[in-house]
Amino acid sequence: MTDFEIEITADLVRGLLQEQHPDLAGLAVREVAGGWDNQQWRLGDELAIRMPRTERAPELQLKERRWLPVLAPRLPLPVPNPVRAGEPSARFPKPWTIMTWVPGEPLDRASISRGDHAAGALADFLRALHVEAPTDAPAGSDRGGRPGLHTEGFDHLFHAVVPDGLADGVRAVWDDAVAAPGWEGPPVWVHGDLHPANVVVSDGTLSGVIDFGDLFAGDPAWDLAAAWVILPEGAAPRFFEAYGRTDEAMVRRARGLAAMKSLFLMLMGRNGDRGLPGGKPTWGPAGRAALDRVLLTGVA
Repeated sequence: MTDFEIEITADLVRGLLQEQHPDLAGLAVREVAGGWDNQQWRLGDELAIRMPRTERAPELQLKERRWLPVLAPRLPLPVPNPVRAGEPSARFPKPWTIMTWVPGEPLDRASISRGDHAAGALADFLRALHVEAPTDAPAGSDRGGRPGLHTEGFDHLFHAVVPDGLADGVRAVWDDAVAAPGWEGPPVWVHGDLHPANVVVSDGTLSGVIDFGDLFAGDPAWDLAAAWVILPEGAAPRFFEAYGRTDEAMVRRARGLAAMKSLFLMLMGRNGDRGLPGGKPTWGPAGRAALDRVLLTGVA
């Protein structure tokens, strides 16, 4: 169920298409597993429909509509691009969006076997994304600041799911990130939510990036955490070498943020195993593997 208590079904989606985009209404509609703020439906072979299911989702969709057409042309990996707007109606009172489909399998349901290639692909993508953002770019909401501003959230995750025997190591990584100097450069474009369910893989390597709802202008360390959260063990050094624009403080912040993101994935996985609303069973193993990489590999 959505936050606003409307069940999103294939019949509803088809009805909306017939109402607002009748030229697309004959395409096959298939629900896609996953999603957090939005429920996604495959539309034919080349399109997808994003239906909001939380109260914040419409705002995130409008952000994607505004900025993805600006960013997508210069990004070296496929990303979803809005092609049609669905407007609120009596049938469904929220905006919804038709976007291009990004082929591949979400990483929380697949794996990367070509680690060096994926590290280079991720580095190239983030180098292209991390340019100075314009003054009207969106600011971060619940993320984007220095790690120390997010200690309350980290502590909640830490006490909820940190594995026995790893607490001291995880706490040390976080404390080091908090102690690191903050970002002093201009705010750059940041995806903001890079984790295994928001990237897709094909042929054993990274092949696309999805879900830009948390896009903001800020510290690139929030994305550099993907070196541990997304890439397989041993790939972080290759990633940072290819990215090339880091300093020690940035890497320290990124590693602490990777620890926090790993704990979040583990919590969502545990909730999914328990059948709780919002739980994601596939996220737990991905989060634990990421946490192990944070603790074991560093960047050297």
